[in-house]
Amino acid sequence: MCSSARLRHFMGDDGPLILDGGLATELEAHGAKLQGDPLWSARLLHTNPQAIRDAHYSFLLAGADVITTATYQASVTGFISHLDVSAERARELLMSGVQLARETADTFVSDSCPTGQRRPLVAGSVGPYGAFLHDGSEYTGAYAEEMTVEELKVWHRPQVDCLAAAGADLVAFETIPSIKEAEAVVELLREFPNSKAWLSFSCKDGTHISDGNLFTDAVQIANRSTQLVAVGVNCCSPVLVEPLLDSARSVLSPDLSWVVYPNSGEDWDTERGWLTSEERSGSIPGLSHKWMKQGAALIGGCCRISPTHTAQLRRELKGSDTCPASAV
Repeated sequence: MCSSARLRHFMGDDGPLILDGGLATELEAHGAKLQGDPLWSARLLHTNPQAIRDAHYSFLLAGADVITTATYQASVTGFISHLDVSAERARELLMSGVQLARETADTFVSDSCPTGQRRPLVAGSVGPYGAFLHDGSEYTGAYAEEMTVEELKVWHRPQVDCLAAAGADLVAFETIPSIKEAEAVVELLREFPNSKAWLSFSCKDGTHISDGNLFTDAVQIANRSTQLVAVGVNCCSPVLVEPLLDSARSVLSPDLSWVVYPNSGEDWDTERGWLTSEERSGSIPGLSHKWMKQGAALIGGCCRISPTHTAQLRRELKGSDTCPASAV
C-alpha cells in the first residue's frame, strides 16, 4: 500500500487509516429514532449530544483511527427550518459536531492509550445537497441537472465554513452523486486554503457514479485539487469497490490515495426495511486487503456497519491494537 505524500502527514507506519462505520446505525442500536427525520443523526446535536459522544467512543474502542462528525445531513438552512433556531445557533450546532468528536477522541486517548499517544483524526462530514432534500437523490444526483456549480457552492459554503472554523482535521465530502457537485466542492475548498479533505462518490455500478458519469471522470475532477488527500467511494456495495478502483487506477493522481467505505451491501426498502442481496453483499474485512493493494489508504464502512465490524476490520489489517496510530 502506497499512500500519497499529502495523506502521509496524517498517518503512522502501520498501514491504512481505519475509518469508523455507520454513526446512525450505532445511534439507532441504542434507541435513537432517526428514520424519516429530515435531519437524521444531526438532530441529536441539538437533542442528545451525549448519544453522539457515546457512539463515537464505541467506534474508537473498536479501533477506528478516524471518526466522522454527525453533520452529514446538517445544514444551516436545515437547522433553521426543522429546529426553529437562529442562524447563529445553527452555526453553533454545526461546529459542535466537530467539538463533540474532538472531545471524545481526547477522552479516549486519555482513558485507553499510552502516555503521549496522539489522538485520532476528526473528519467533518459534508453530505450532498440531496441529503438536505431528504428524497434519496444523493443516490441519483438528479437535482444537479437544475443547478449551477455556483449554486451548489453557495449551498455548501456555510457547512464547510463551520467545520473548518471548528477545527476538523479533514473535511469529508461524502456520497457525492454527480460530476457537477464534485466540481462545486473542489472549487469551494480553495476558499479554505488551510483545510484538507477527501471526496467520495455514491456509485450505481462498477464503473459509474450515481448520475451516470464514469467514475474515471469523477476521479479526474479530484485530481485538480491540491487540498484533497484522497478520492473514492462510500455507501455502495462492497463488491463494487474493486472494479470501481480498477476502472480509474490509470488516471489517479500520484498525489492522491483511495478512500473506501462501503455499506453492508444491503438495500433499503421503505416498506420492508433492509434487504440482503447475495450478489451485492460482501465482507469489508475480507475484501479490505484487495483494496489496500489497489492503493486504499483510508478504509472503513458506511450504513449498517457497526463497531463490531470496525473491530473485525482492524484485526484484519492491523491486529488487535486499538490505539490509533494517526493524529496531528
